[in-house]
Amino acid sequence: MPIAMEETLSVLPPSATGRVVSADQRAFFTRLPKVELHCHLLGAMREETFRDLARRYDAPIPTDMAAGLYTRGRKPVGVLHALRAMEQHLLRRPEDIARLVREYLEDAAADNVRHAEFFWNPTATLAAHAIPYGEIQQAMVEAMEAAPISSLLIPAIDREAPPAQAVAMVEAMLAHRHPRVPGIGIDYRENDGPPEWFAPAYALARKEGLRATAHAGEFGMPWTNVAIAVDDLGVERIDHGYTVIDNPDFAESLRARGMVFTVVPTNSYYLRTMTPEDWARHHPIRAMIAMGLSIHPNSDDPQLHRVSPAGAWELMYSHMGASRDDLRAMMMAGINASWADEVQKAAWAADWPGEFGDLGAQAAWDEDAASRR
Repeated sequence: MPIAMEETLSVLPPSATGRVVSADQRAFFTRLPKVELHCHLLGAMREETFRDLARRYDAPIPTDMAAGLYTRGRKPVGVLHALRAMEQHLLRRPEDIARLVREYLEDAAADNVRHAEFFWNPTATLAAHAIPYGEIQQAMVEAMEAAPISSLLIPAIDREAPPAQAVAMVEAMLAHRHPRVPGIGIDYRENDGPPEWFAPAYALARKEGLRATAHAGEFGMPWTNVAIAVDDLGVERIDHGYTVIDNPDFAESLRARGMVFTVVPTNSYYLRTMTPEDWARHHPIRAMIAMGLSIHPNSDDPQLHRVSPAGAWELMYSHMGASRDDLRAMMMAGINASWADEVQKAAWAADWPGEFGDLGAQAAWDEDAASRR
């Protein structure tokens, strides 16, 4: 079932910008051509799929877990605990994971996402069910190839697991190399696994020509984690990266390099790293826009955050204070940071600005720069 923007707004703090989104503007955000570069496959699991898999496997999951997850009230149940339960109890066959891929890409296409790059954590699932990596990857790739949009799979290091398992994940990727699986990421709790622990895995990936991104500067972790990800891990883009604003000189160096940050407007509120008042007025994304950093909005865990890709874009305007020019720059940043092939990216870069202009001309926009502050 599509996620209505009214549902997203009902659990977020009110906007401090004073902007009211019109029906024409909401249609713009839905019809806007998009890439999505930061989405976790388990966080895109539909509620009916969660319940269906739990019944099929008679999973020992509390009956209220699904209700708590997918309601996403102001005091939601722990998402990370639920993700671990999904890995352990629900994803027992390659077909189960392929189903998630198929459904996520269908949902993304409905929001006019034309290309998606999404994360999957192999380590815990493989350990729980002894399924060969190659079998799961093949099932996922087949689902991707049958989808209505293009997509790439990014296996992500589980930073709560020992670093040796990160190297093992990269080795498995290399043993089953596929063009739809072009690089690696890293996620789960940053405070439990600092980026420097995983330098060997990233070094192996880079040596073998894999692309690289990393979650960093999340969970309130310091800007130095972003610096380590960039300088030591050699990443090409940063997922989240919010604490970069704590060091303006470093932030400026990344701006000059064109580093793209895949940001998530709902994330820090749901993780309770900000109060509702601070989220509305001092969300780091607002400062990132003002600093001129290259950012790109994403849904992250769309079903669990109860936000669609279009909703994430809308929040950049309504709550984060982005201007129409900012939004256009974000669209282009997403194209530039994508790992799609260069021919495809060039075609998007040539065509999408015209679509943006035509769609945007149908709505009135509040361009008051004061709304950013």
